Amino acid sequence: MKVCGQNIRKIRRSRDLTQEYMAFEMGISQKAYSDIENSKVKINLEILTKISDILEIKPSDICSISHKCGNDEYEDKYQNLVEYMKKNNISIPKELL
Repeated sequence: MKVCGQNIRKIRRSRDLTQEYMAFEMGISQKAYSDIENSKVKINLEILTKISDILEIKPSDICSISHKCGNDEYEDKYQNLVEYMKKNNISIPKELL
């Protein structure tokens, strides 16, 4: 989702880092990195982790599950977990609902 790319750009700029630097650290081209910030590619966990490591922040500071970064696989797993907890009478924290 666009929110994730926008957050990455905002945090990168606040640290006075260039797209070229980020791309070099990730081992990709500047164009490929630009596509991440412009939400032209879906952000998966590997990309999110690499970027958060470079920026020295938590992945959740960039993108939370509510933003549905990457593909719907994580959302499906989340929903399955919630259903399992409900079915087995496991208390679900309010912030997860």
